[in-house]
Amino acid sequence: MADVSVLMPCAGLGKRMGGRVNKPYIEVLGRPLLAYALDVFQRHMSVTEIILIARKDEVAFCRQEIVKKYGFTKVREVVAGGEERQDSVFLGLAHVDEKSKWIAVHDGVRPLLTERTLDRALEAVRERGAVVVGVPVKDTIKEVNSNLLIRGTPDRSRLWQVQTPQIFTKNVLVQAYSRAAELGWRGTDDASLVERLGIDVYMVRGDYDNIKVTTPEDLVFFEEIVKKRTGGDMRVGFGYDVHRLVEGRRLVLGGIVIPYDRGLLGHSDADVLLHAVMDALLGAVGLDDIGAHFPDTDPAYRGISSMVLLQKTVELLRNSGFECNNVDCSIVAQQPKIAPYREKIRLNLAQALKLQSEQVNVKATTTEGLGFTGQGEGIAAYAVCTIRKCN
Repeated sequence: MADVSVLMPCAGLGKRMGGRVNKPYIEVLGRPLLAYALDVFQRHMSVTEIILIARKDEVAFCRQEIVKKYGFTKVREVVAGGEERQDSVFLGLAHVDEKSKWIAVHDGVRPLLTERTLDRALEAVRERGAVVVGVPVKDTIKEVNSNLLIRGTPDRSRLWQVQTPQIFTKNVLVQAYSRAAELGWRGTDDASLVERLGIDVYMVRGDYDNIKVTTPEDLVFFEEIVKKRTGGDMRVGFGYDVHRLVEGRRLVLGGIVIPYDRGLLGHSDADVLLHAVMDALLGAVGLDDIGAHFPDTDPAYRGISSMVLLQKTVELLRNSGFECNNVDCSIVAQQPKIAPYREKIRLNLAQALKLQSEQVNVKATTTEGLGFTGQGEGIAAYAVCTIRKCN
């Protein structure tokens, strides 16, 4: 269910980094940290909007150089933050859509959150109402006084290192921040304010890679993880499909109904483009073809939307330990003109494949009147994709 708003504070000064550029905008492997942090929320189906909270003098820069440049369509607003993180989140709360049920707060310099961890957190919060992501501490912790004299050794088995996202029902988080503003409470994270209301907050197991980039050493660690995630087991798949044009059928391409006097013949909705994409994905991971998984002899698939079949294919891919990295498609048709619908098709594919829009390309061409496509007898589609091991 799509009902989650994300608040992402990125208004800190980053003094410990020691550079001229504010931490969220430091580029690693050609992209700023903030873009990496936004990726997982842009892709996730449950997220309806993202509110970025930037330094006042960086709001315009953030809109232009992050949101617009990298195509983060879910970022609804970039607002000015406050002196500290707590002030920024409080300001951001005023911009959350009233229809949202849940609010996730995630640091703009925590760029390695995986979709798997986010899934776990969202599943837990729908059951428990207030959760934070974290990991058990590995080292022994000492409590010391101002003179660095050790005063105690807490039981490590009960200690967890807190990360983000921290996710709550909207009403609870708004109440916690409003009460904090009224009574002057200060907390080091969102959960500490909710805890003061007497509300239980639960821990969700996160990932040790989900670091907050604070020092130059963290950047080195981050870069190595990104290289490992993107440069591991990468595979390529190719797909091709063709369907005959007949009267009495709707023409569906890329999940879009396109006005035309004929449609494509098939057991499902005969979306030739999505069928080519599915075959490319299945081929890349070695899972046969769409006919093996969704046979035209099965009445369950009669007239079914190919977008539903594509989502099932993505699940098959995920269950095999892979996810799509990018896809490039070509539609071959003499008529109708595809250009007016290309962008919508591209966005549909990006959403279904959980990709950013720039990771999807859709082209269209004719055959200059040659062959069955040139004579208007049918439409063909080609797709090439790359897939990689899941995070």
